[in-house]
Amino acid sequence: MEFITILLPIFLVFGIGYGAQKIFQFDTSTFSKLALYILVPFLVFQTFYEEKITFSYVYISIYMLGLCIIIIGIVSILSKVQNYTEKERCGMVLSCAFTNNGNYGTPLVLFLFGTAGMETAIVLMVLQQLLMSTLGVYYAAKGGGDKGDGMKAALRSVRRMPMVYGAIAGFLFQTFGLSIGELKEGVDLIASAAIPLIMLTLGMQLANIKVKGFEYKKVSIALIIKLVAAPAIAAAIVWAMPVDPLMKQIMIIMAATPTAANTTMYAIQFQTEPQTVTSATLATTVLSLVTIPVVIFLAT
Repeated sequence: MEFITILLPIFLVFGIGYGAQKIFQFDTSTFSKLALYILVPFLVFQTFYEEKITFSYVYISIYMLGLCIIIIGIVSILSKVQNYTEKERCGMVLSCAFTNNGNYGTPLVLFLFGTAGMETAIVLMVLQQLLMSTLGVYYAAKGGGDKGDGMKAALRSVRRMPMVYGAIAGFLFQTFGLSIGELKEGVDLIASAAIPLIMLTLGMQLANIKVKGFEYKKVSIALIIKLVAAPAIAAAIVWAMPVDPLMKQIMIIMAATPTAANTTMYAIQFQTEPQTVTSATLATTVLSLVTIPVVIFLAT
């Protein structure tokens, strides 16, 4: 019951965003850009500015890349067994390989562990965004029939990621002992607005999803991989890693979060199985209310 009480406030905020979008029909891209280009970079800068970079970040990077590659491998094997086309395989990769660490995972960690877990959560969010902006864009473009453009689009996407610049700036300021003085209060104020807005934005994005021709078989596969297999694989990866138990718990819990909402934008942009990806995003988000408490219980 304790886990449900943690999730209810999160889904309340998602629900408010969902309801507001249904009523007012906001331009969600404006909210998304505000969060992605202004608020989240300040949050990332704040974290890298205040927290000392340790070797554990290397293990987090290995974990993120390893989890993503293993899931892509599983999807590729299942796609061959199911005789999926390349477009269908790429759509399944978008549905299964990328977690919603930003809109969902980071607030979840904040509610679960407080500020003690935010450093790890934000590092995971930055790395996940990097993976989505490289491998995610590549598979979306490849499924759309243009592998070459996928490479270029991925590079362009990374260059347009302000949270990466926020991380670099925070790291440099922290490393060289540079102080931002009285500006810190302003930075903290902007950073504190990031989590509520990205949660509301996810609710709005879910309200915009229109599911047509729901493909139960593909979505069922995505549900099993994303909500069951992913945290199990994550647990196997981090089991022997020499990092503290709290970091291990966060990595496992973040792996159990739903399909990343940004993958729906990639799928629509490149026309790579948009129905499958949007259906998987919606279904994994709704059913995570059931699966996340189980993962939290087992992980903690």
